[in-house]
Amino acid sequence: MTWARRLDGRDVADVAAAVLMALIVAYTLVDPPGQLSSWPTWSAWPVAAVVSFPIAMRRRRPRAMLALACTTGVLATVTGAAVVGAISVTFTPTVFVLYMVAATTSVVWSLTGLAACLSAAVTAVLIFYAQVLPGLAPAASPTELPPYWPVEIGVIGVLLTAVWAVGAVVRWKRETTARLVRHLAEAAVADERRRIARELHDVIGHSMSLITVKATVANHVADARPQEVRAALAVIEQTSRSTLNEIRRVLNLLRSDGDPQQAHVPVPGMADLPELAAHARSAGVEVDLTVREEVALPPAVAVSVYRIVQQALTNVVTHAAPTRCSVTVDVDGREAVIEVVDDGSRHARPPRAGRGGHGLIGMRERANMYGGTFSAGRRPEGGFRVSARLPYDPTGTEA
Repeated sequence: MTWARRLDGRDVADVAAAVLMALIVAYTLVDPPGQLSSWPTWSAWPVAAVVSFPIAMRRRRPRAMLALACTTGVLATVTGAAVVGAISVTFTPTVFVLYMVAATTSVVWSLTGLAACLSAAVTAVLIFYAQVLPGLAPAASPTELPPYWPVEIGVIGVLLTAVWAVGAVVRWKRETTARLVRHLAEAAVADERRRIARELHDVIGHSMSLITVKATVANHVADARPQEVRAALAVIEQTSRSTLNEIRRVLNLLRSDGDPQQAHVPVPGMADLPELAAHARSAGVEVDLTVREEVALPPAVAVSVYRIVQQALTNVVTHAAPTRCSVTVDVDGREAVIEVVDDGSRHARPPRAGRGGHGLIGMRERANMYGGTFSAGRRPEGGFRVSARLPYDPTGTEA
C-alpha cells in the first residue's frame, strides 16, 4: 500500500510512541490518583486516542500537531475528561510534539508555541479547579494526590519548558553541524580549485616556455639553417602532444560523471625527470641531472617532486637560457630533497628581483603540503637557486 511504503523507521517509532502514550493516558483516566471523572469509564479509551494522536504525526506536521495536541488537552481538561492530580498526563502528548517543534522550527515560532501552550494549560487547569472539580462526587477513600492546582500547573510548566530547551539545543547543534559541513565542503572545493590551477600552471607554463623558445629559434634561423627549424618543430610537436595529454588528465578531475571509458593518462613521477631535462636541453639549457633514490617514492610525493623540478626548469628556460643548470633530487626514505641551481643568463640582461611569481607560490605550496621547507633566491656568485625539502612517511602523507 502507498501509505505503508511512505512510512520510515522514525514514523513507525512515532506511531508506537502514540500507542504507548494512549495506553498510559487511558490507564490514568480509568484508575486516577485522585477523584474519578464524571465521564463513563469506557470513554477513557477514545479520549486517550484523540489526545495521543498528534504524536504519530508530529514529524510530518509539527506545528499543526502542536496546536491539535494542546487543543485536545485543554478540551479534555475543561470538559471534565481529565482527572484530579493527573491533568499533566493529559498534556504529555503536547510535550512530545513541542520537542519536535523546537527541534525543527525557528526559535521565534517554537517560543510562540511554548507560550501559547503554557497559557492554554494554565487557563484549563484553573477552569477545571474552579468549575469542574466542585461538581465531582467525593472520593470514596483518601486520594493519593489531593487536589492542588499549583502543583498541576508547576508540573506542566516544567515539562513544557524543559522539553522546549532540549529541542532548541538539538536544533542549534544541527544547524552548527550543517554550517560546519558546508564550510568544510567549500574549503575542500577551494583547495581542489587551487590544486587544479597549480597543476595547469605547471603544465602549461613549462610547455609554453619551451614552445616559445623553440619557435623563436626556428623563426631566426628559418632561411639559413632549415634543419634546425625541423628539429625545433619536432620539439614543439612532441611538447604540444604531451601537454595536451597532461591538460586532459587535469581537466578530467573536474568531470563529475567519471567516464570509465576514457583512457587513463598516468601521472608524472620520478621516471619522467630525464624527459624534463631533455626538454630543457632542447631549449638551450645545459642540464646536469642527478637522482639518488634509495627507495621508491609514494606516487603523491613523486608528483610533487616532478612538479617542483618542472617549474624550476621552466623558470630557468624562461629567464636565464642559455645557461648551465644542475638538478639534484635526493630521496632517503624519510624525505625528498630537491635543489635546482643555474649559473645565470649568458646574455647581458637587466637583473630581476625574482622568477615566476605564481610558479614560486606553487612550489612553496607543494612543499608546505608535506610540512616541508622551500627557498628560492639569487646566489651571491650569480644565478638562481631553488631548494625544497619534502618529509613524508611510506604512505605519502606528511611526516
